[in-house]
Amino acid sequence: MILVRVIYSVCLVLFLTISGVVIAQVENVSIDDPVYLFIKEMRVKGLIKDYDDGLSGLSRFQVVNYLKEVKNSNAKLSATERSLLEKYLVNFDPAQINKRTSMSLFGGNYDMSKGLKDFFSDKQKYLFAYKSGTNNIFISALGHLGYNNRLKPDSKPNAKIFDAGFEMRGTLFEKLGYYFYVLKGGMAGDTVLAELMLPELRSNFKYLENIENVRSYDFAKGYLKYYFEPSEGMGISAQFGREKVKLGYGYSNSLILSGNAPDMDFLKLSFKYGIINYYSFFGSGVGPFSADRSENYTKYFSSNRLMLSFENLFDIGIGETIISTDRLDMGYLNPVIFYKFVEHSLQDRDNGTIYFDLQTHFLKDLEFQGTFFLDENILSNLSDMSKSSNKTAYQLGFYWYRPVSIDNLSVIFEYTKIRPYVYTHFSTKNNYTSFGQIIGHPVGPNADQIYAEAAVNLSERLRMNLGFQKIRRGENIFTANGTLEKNVGGDVFQTFRIGIDPDQSYFLDGIRINNNIYTVSLSYEPIRDFRFDLQYSYVTENNLTLSTFSDYSYGYGKFAVLF
Repeated sequence: MILVRVIYSVCLVLFLTISGVVIAQVENVSIDDPVYLFIKEMRVKGLIKDYDDGLSGLSRFQVVNYLKEVKNSNAKLSATERSLLEKYLVNFDPAQINKRTSMSLFGGNYDMSKGLKDFFSDKQKYLFAYKSGTNNIFISALGHLGYNNRLKPDSKPNAKIFDAGFEMRGTLFEKLGYYFYVLKGGMAGDTVLAELMLPELRSNFKYLENIENVRSYDFAKGYLKYYFEPSEGMGISAQFGREKVKLGYGYSNSLILSGNAPDMDFLKLSFKYGIINYYSFFGSGVGPFSADRSENYTKYFSSNRLMLSFENLFDIGIGETIISTDRLDMGYLNPVIFYKFVEHSLQDRDNGTIYFDLQTHFLKDLEFQGTFFLDENILSNLSDMSKSSNKTAYQLGFYWYRPVSIDNLSVIFEYTKIRPYVYTHFSTKNNYTSFGQIIGHPVGPNADQIYAEAAVNLSERLRMNLGFQKIRRGENIFTANGTLEKNVGGDVFQTFRIGIDPDQSYFLDGIRINNNIYTVSLSYEPIRDFRFDLQYSYVTENNLTLSTFSDYSYGYGKFAVLF
């Protein structure tokens, strides 16, 4: 990664010498922040004209600009939407900081209340906030408590998580955003229940290593992001660091980068001008966990995406990805080149994909979107959809806000189909995973999913979700002693074996398993920065091949605080 650091440093020095439009807070808003749900709803409602949710990591000033765009249509908002808008403006717009809206526990020089007296008030909370000229710093403490209990078939198993940490963010020189985050925690009880409550544990080294007296986990994030506008309507940014990344559309999960995978270390460049939105990403992850350090290795992920946005009509995009292992090729650092042909020139050792996506905006309150994903083979076998080399996937869905004029309600439907061997590669090191987790859609190859969700903002403090998933899978067949008997392309870690596996792979062949997943969840923020999340899930598994049926349910509660 030394070369990446050098390239980034050179770019940063060059950017700092270019004058442009003055920007407010450049640091990103985490992709998990609920403000994205509000922005999405307002986009579908037609109150925001230029938002691409196929790319993650909006700067805080961009979020504020979208919120101000919504405020210009204040008369079209419901009472709950107005309350949410005012809440998020206080959260993200520095101009909203004052003694009425904000507090700092340990002072600072912003005009806000100081000390503990407003800690349990509805003010925006900071541990410390300070500004000097065009530079600023915000420091916050954070912590989580969680409890998950199995309800069926046995109510005894449970799991508890507890952690604490802090984050530091701000903007320097008007254009350089920075972010630092560290979190340390532990868990006790049933590991399966803990991972259902906090899926990130499945790819956390300390948690998997489990050599301490308390099963612990830790997370670290941090980055520098430079953004400038050399002319009106043109935005250019460069970011280097680590955080959670999402790429591509998907109401349930994206086929490209779901955002559920482990955080990546990356260099990200983006360019926006007029209808053009271009994005280039180079990141690194690791292979599956192993206690034997000699078996660990590094994986590299490269991606380019070009999206064209036609206002009030649709956005259409094309993108590509490359996964390589144990070496850093200069060709994949080039942000303006077609990676698949570069891969050919490098002797075809890596895992390349290409995808096309579309999102509509010509119907008020109703959005359609779709993605077509090709793994390795580019269009040469589409005439025979049963060939093993035809590694394709697609996703279609719609987002309906205010159905039949019911305010604050959204309804989502999506269908995802992933053919056999998608995400696999002849070199298992190059499969579409990081830390042993699929970085694309988690249902994996030889599977499909029906996803439906209804969500309603009952108030600016309370949101309720009802969800349903039907997942069908075809799994590989093994003998009684564990030997692979028939490879149907249902395992991301099992490659196609030339001369052994059949050239034809039929969708959902193998051990046929159907899952139904029902969820009810509530998110409640009684006062600002104190949030409770409650969820109940009921899961059924029907093995059609073996004629067996099982079901289980669980419920968890999580409490998060940020100040």
